[in-house]
Amino acid sequence: MASRIVLNTISYHGHGAIENIVPELNARGYQKALVCTDADLVKFGVSAKVTGLLDKAGFAYDVFDDIKANPTIENVQSGVEAFKASGADSIIAIGGGSVMDTAKAIGIIVNNPEFADVRSLEGVAPTKKHAVFTIAVATTAGTAAEVTINYVITDVEKKRKFVCVDTNDIPEIAVVDPDMMASMPKSLTAATGMDALTHAIEGYITKGACTISDMFHLEAIRLISANLRAAVANDPDGREGMALGQYIAGMGFSNVGLGIVHSMAHGLSALYDTPHGVACAIILPTGLEYNKTVAGKRYRAIGKAMCVAGIDMMDDEQAADATIAAVKQLSADVGIPADLKGILKEEDVDFLAESAYADACRPGNPRDTSVGEIVGLYKSLM
Repeated sequence: MASRIVLNTISYHGHGAIENIVPELNARGYQKALVCTDADLVKFGVSAKVTGLLDKAGFAYDVFDDIKANPTIENVQSGVEAFKASGADSIIAIGGGSVMDTAKAIGIIVNNPEFADVRSLEGVAPTKKHAVFTIAVATTAGTAAEVTINYVITDVEKKRKFVCVDTNDIPEIAVVDPDMMASMPKSLTAATGMDALTHAIEGYITKGACTISDMFHLEAIRLISANLRAAVANDPDGREGMALGQYIAGMGFSNVGLGIVHSMAHGLSALYDTPHGVACAIILPTGLEYNKTVAGKRYRAIGKAMCVAGIDMMDDEQAADATIAAVKQLSADVGIPADLKGILKEEDVDFLAESAYADACRPGNPRDTSVGEIVGLYKSLM
C-alpha cells in the first residue's frame, strides 16, 4: 500500500527564523493579516516579536486573541467573524497548539463556509479548498501543529474534544524559532515536551507506521530525550533541540496517526481542562505497557534512541521494560505526575472511555481495544 507524506511548502528553523515572515508575505502579494494569538502571549510581549516586524515593515494586521487553552467551537466561529470583519487576506498564527488549531479551523471555514457549524469538520471532512494562506509561528515545543494536518476542537456542549484531519489545513509556511519559545515556563516546557515525545513514540508504533515516518520518529525521540531536561532548565541549546525535535515528530505522526494515549488524553482535557501534554505524559507508560504484547519488539529502537544503557544485550522483554522505565524517568525528571489521582473522577470513567474509543486517534493504536479495556486503563491510573 502506498504511503502519503504531507508537509509544509516551506519551513524555517533556527534563531532569527521570524525575520522571514514579512518577506514571504510580500513576495506573495498579501496586503493584510489576521494575527491569531492568545491574550497571555500579547500580555508578555511574545507576539510583539512578530507584530513588531509587521509594524516596522508597515504591513497591515489585526489581532484576534480570544483563544482558549482548549479552543472551542465558539472560539473558532468568533475568529471567522474577526477575519471577515478585518478584511484580511492571510493569517499569521503565533502560539502553541491551541492557537494553531483555532487558526487552522478559521482558515478552513473562511474558504469552505459550508462547514461553518465547525462540528461537521470532525474526522476527515470533504473540504474542497485549501485554508486561507497561513504562516504558523510556534511558541511551544510540543504540539508541532505548525506542520500537521490535524487540529482538535472542544465541544463544550457535549463535553468532548473532536479531531479534524484535513490536508487542506496545513499551514503553507512554518516558522520554528527557538527565540519565540524562550519565555515558556518550566511546567509548560515539560508538558509540551512530553506531548512531543508521545507523538514520536505513538507515531512509531502506530498501525500506519512506514519507513519514512519511522525515520522521523526515531530522530525525534533522540532529540527530545536528549534535550527536554535542558529545555526545562531554559538552556538555549536545549530549547533549540526541542524546537527541532517536536517539529520532526510532527512530520511523522501527522501522516501516520497516533493511538489510545492521545485518544484517552483528549477526554481529560475536554472534561477537566487538564493540560494536554500532562495528560499524555501520565498515560504514555500505561499505554506502552498495554501495547507491549503487540508492538513490544519495536520498543528496543525507542530505547536505543533514548540511550538506554545496555539495551543491545537485553532480550525483547527486558528491552521493552527498560524503555518504559526510561519514559517514566524522563517524565518524573521534568516534574510530571505519575498518575491521575486528583484529576480523574470515578463517575466519569465510563463516559471518558466511550469518548476515547470514538476518538479519531484510537484506530491507529497497534493493539485493537474496546471500551471496557479503556475503562480498565483509566482505573489503573487512579
